[in-house]
Amino acid sequence: MSIRIAVIGAGLMGADHAKIVAEDMPGATLQVICDMDAARAKSVADACGAKDTDSDPEGVITRADVDAVIVASPDFTHAPLSKACIAAGKRVMCEKPLSQSSAECLDVMEAEQAAGARHVMLGFMRRYDQSYVEMRAALAKGDLGRALMMHNFHRNVDTPAADFTGAMAITNSAPHEFDVVRHVLGTEYASITAHQPRRSDDRVAPVVMVLETTDDQLVTIEINNNAAYGYDVRAELVGEEGSIAMNNVAYTRTDRRLASSTRYDADWRGRYHEAYVRQNRAFAAFVETGHFPAIASDCWDGYCAAVVAETGVKALRSGMKQKIEMIAQPAFYAAPKGVAS
Repeated sequence: MSIRIAVIGAGLMGADHAKIVAEDMPGATLQVICDMDAARAKSVADACGAKDTDSDPEGVITRADVDAVIVASPDFTHAPLSKACIAAGKRVMCEKPLSQSSAECLDVMEAEQAAGARHVMLGFMRRYDQSYVEMRAALAKGDLGRALMMHNFHRNVDTPAADFTGAMAITNSAPHEFDVVRHVLGTEYASITAHQPRRSDDRVAPVVMVLETTDDQLVTIEINNNAAYGYDVRAELVGEEGSIAMNNVAYTRTDRRLASSTRYDADWRGRYHEAYVRQNRAFAAFVETGHFPAIASDCWDGYCAAVVAETGVKALRSGMKQKIEMIAQPAFYAAPKGVAS
């Protein structure tokens, strides 16, 4: 039986998810594209072959012809729409963040626990990227010895908005690093410091963070939203017996006029397309079987990312190290993933 999926949000992310459902998810049907902008919803629906369009997200979630939902609408809608999916008994793949408010994340967690089963898979797609998969596997096999440090940088061509700030770099861009580092190292964070250099213009400067884990490892994260040269994400995991580093993904090299060059992507979509496909196929399997994907992010992971981001903003504003404090992980989320619920 085909899984009928509704995509809520017809912007860049929603359109990409719709295309993946239509072209790369065997056994799934793109049932509805939902957006407040009816023309935009119709444009995406026509391009991807969706069966219907709608402008009422809560109504779409309760439709009898919708089995599961992908939420790719603006960030502030993620928690309310995830709760609506839980109430309707529908599984949802929600783009990150679950919320930028840790308190709102807790609210969604309480709703999910009250329902007695996992409903929400969170879109931290880097867990499905082959680079991080291989890093985690190398650490798990013991190839590197004990992990000591993980260095990360995340660079964009320019900021997504003129009023983008250093605090927004922490709350909007850095959560991908916060999550995937936790996933690779298998640990939590204990503290964070955050600093910015001074640029020669009025553009937001890079934010550099140093985090200590509860297992006494060091993590560095650079978020540079005005790197100018291209979209570039890399990481290196350093252990006592070796290190493993991510390569820039480039399929070709140009040799011309005494020089050799490779290209960078303009944004994240090409670089992580395969990760999105893997993630969305895992979501379809979750809907079909009830087994939460073993490496996927859940509401607990969303809460952890929000707490670290909130604490990082405090560290940036104070110029001082801040202790990261979280609630004890509920038993509901401590249970092994990959188990039916």
